[in-house]
Amino acid sequence: MADSESRRALFSRRRRANVEGGRQHFHKVRVSPEEEGTLKRLALEQNVTIPRFLVEAALSVEQGETPTERKQAIAELFKLHRLLAAISNNVNQIARATNATGEVQDEMRATLDAARRTAARIDTTIDEMSR
Repeated sequence: MADSESRRALFSRRRRANVEGGRQHFHKVRVSPEEEGTLKRLALEQNVTIPRFLVEAALSVEQGETPTERKQAIAELFKLHRLLAAISNNVNQIARATNATGEVQDEMRATLDAARRTAARIDTTIDEMSR
């Protein structure tokens, strides 16, 4: 449970983590009302503060993605991993019942379809991460 809570905190944190010695430099940026609206919307979409969004966006030029985007992709992969584990459990139960009775279970097609959909989601997530 503690591992799950620390993982949730890592992926849901709005502010950047503290650094030893603190951050010594401060930058003030003036924006128009339209720019402010856009910044608020973009930061809200990533569930981060505007200062964090600005820093990540500026520093991501070299990396091609923000740390928040990477964490969100990793969180999606964790979700997919749990879903795949649940599907695997269903496949094992269906196989056990099929072996015991010799009859193919009705749930097999739905379970295999779920496995295919999950594999497609994994492919999509990997494609998004590799951009």
